[in-house]
Amino acid sequence: MPHLTHAPMEPPAALVKLDGDRCEVWACTQDPQDAQEAVATALGIPKKNVTLHVTFLGGGFGRKSIPDYVVEAALLAKAANAPVRVQWTREDEIRHGYYHTHSAQALAAGLDSGGNLMAWRHRIAYPSISATFAPDKQHPSAGELGQGVLDLPLAIPNVLVQTGAAPQHIRIGWMRSVNNVQQAFAVQSFIDELATATRRDPRDMLLAVLGPKRTVTPEDQGVEKLGNYGAPLTKHPIDVARFHRVIAKVTEAAGWDAGRKVGRPLGLAVHRSFLSYIAIVAQVAKGPRGEIRVEEAWICADAGTIVNADRVRAQLEGAFIFGMTSALHGAITVKYGAVEQRNFRDYPMTRIGEAPRRIHVELIPGEGPPGGIGEPGVPPVAPAIMNAVFAATGQRIRTLPLVRAPV
Repeated sequence: MPHLTHAPMEPPAALVKLDGDRCEVWACTQDPQDAQEAVATALGIPKKNVTLHVTFLGGGFGRKSIPDYVVEAALLAKAANAPVRVQWTREDEIRHGYYHTHSAQALAAGLDSGGNLMAWRHRIAYPSISATFAPDKQHPSAGELGQGVLDLPLAIPNVLVQTGAAPQHIRIGWMRSVNNVQQAFAVQSFIDELATATRRDPRDMLLAVLGPKRTVTPEDQGVEKLGNYGAPLTKHPIDVARFHRVIAKVTEAAGWDAGRKVGRPLGLAVHRSFLSYIAIVAQVAKGPRGEIRVEEAWICADAGTIVNADRVRAQLEGAFIFGMTSALHGAITVKYGAVEQRNFRDYPMTRIGEAPRRIHVELIPGEGPPGGIGEPGVPPVAPAIMNAVFAATGQRIRTLPLVRAPV
């Protein structure tokens, strides 16, 4: 996968007003505490003297968790001795952001004479996000591997995960779903490939890889101190039954069995992140010029206790469109030390004409702790679409985005 950028509807913006050693800030920030501290440090004043008003984000997706644009406004206000509003242009935002990391992954599996999985090897190379802030972080961290690799329940007796060094070339940062994005794409695409190699239904292969319904702990995974976004895995263990449930529900809703019998090009993917379990089926078709179109999508989510079902559905619908951009179009490239893309003409978004005619969302009510919902809908999108592309064309897509891959 290439570098990606967030491309929020509203580029970074902040307004700062100084009054002696006191500072008032209005900013579209995802992390007001960090922005407050960064401004105080930059101005050399106590943190308590900085009042920060959080505006609507206009989209954030991780980019606005880093307060560089807020500090810029503060320093300019100090230099001008007047209130200053900084508004980045779209070109500023695309060419000078904090980008989702590039990555390369290689998977291999060993099968016995009956086609059963006996061994699984996953090799991964990308720099840690912390490489932006500290040197020599050329391997993903354990926490980053805990986003779809070390926390992946595999009913396979021999599992090996290896990382390779990958230098950081530009500023990298958090993007919606973080490293779950590339790791779900690799794993879920590979499982679909295994299904083809063994002549199995992709759903059956997926369930075989995940194994029987059970609770998985760090000891089961052979990993010590594996966390779940601020809490140990022992507090929020992996529940494979919840994987089974969302897979069953989403394939039923999509008419998986009947659809495959008549040749509907369907792709399936499932992923657990931020304590939520999301399964997606995508259906694609080839357009009159041979282009791939996503016709319809089905999403099933088990996010524990749901407070506002309407907002959850909206987040999942938006996550699918966001994931489509990364899968079909998204690529940041660098030439002579500078980002080549400048605006939506060369970093295109998914437009209304490309959107599926319908996105169906089914929520599984639960009594457990509420999981995340803003991010978990993104990781299964790309593999579901690309598995559907294989069903439609017979060609595997192992490099994103689709517009640059041979179909």
